[in-house]
Amino acid sequence: MTQLVLNSHAKINLWLRVMGRRDDGFHDVTTRMCRLALADQVTVAKLEGEPRLELTCSDPLVPVDESNLAARALRSFQQRTGEQGAWRIHLEKVIPAGAGLGGGSSNAAAVLRAVNELCGHPLDHNTLVDMAGQLGADVAFFVLDALAGDGTGKGEKVVAVDFPWRLPMVLVKPPFPISTPWAYQRWLGSKPTRGAMNVPQVCPWGVMENDLERPVFETHLFLAALKNWLLEQSEVVAALMSGSGSTVFAITRHGSGATELVPKVQQWCGETSWVRATVAGPI
Repeated sequence: MTQLVLNSHAKINLWLRVMGRRDDGFHDVTTRMCRLALADQVTVAKLEGEPRLELTCSDPLVPVDESNLAARALRSFQQRTGEQGAWRIHLEKVIPAGAGLGGGSSNAAAVLRAVNELCGHPLDHNTLVDMAGQLGADVAFFVLDALAGDGTGKGEKVVAVDFPWRLPMVLVKPPFPISTPWAYQRWLGSKPTRGAMNVPQVCPWGVMENDLERPVFETHLFLAALKNWLLEQSEVVAALMSGSGSTVFAITRHGSGATELVPKVQQWCGETSWVRATVAGPI
């Protein structure tokens, strides 16, 4: 048996602009994704014996059948290369599901990179990125393995960008997920939520805004209130929902500010919310 253990990083969207609905039912977007220090751990082992997949996960709520994006990544690789070996994949989860942090996409990208390496690199990097884009909009960014990337199309056309900023932040995910298709389906007819601070935020690293806040905040008023509250805190320089949510992140002036903000957020949100300090950009 040979195996690889890879860190599978989370991401945030520093901005996400919806340009319009496409003929295929998806939406064109422009977005900048930035890798976080926060990461799952993905173990991929090439086994002896009959072709099979053994998929396990530390989170009992994550499906371990063929619907899991990690399993779909392996199947895509097998279809492209003809490889039909025996595999074991274990996902040690830290990134919450349904959070807009790209956990499932990151796991899939780690599987693609690992199986390609364990099989002797039958696919070049560009082919892996192309396969990743077909699996999901965020998967290509994680295969790119860059600190930051700009995405267009459905988000799957990604190019790496220089990102010298080190951004300490706090991630806040309430005890409910947001479905990405649900958010996009409601984008066109949505209206700004009264009192929600969804104006563009001009920062040294770009103008932060997320067009999906509008449909999500319409239904989930807690997220609008959370973002407003975060922006009122003296440690915070910017706050935004990541992807289609439900995570809202707050960038702080210093790393100590993120550490100090965590207990304040926990007190404001209550015990059911997931709160974590991390860093985007160079670690």
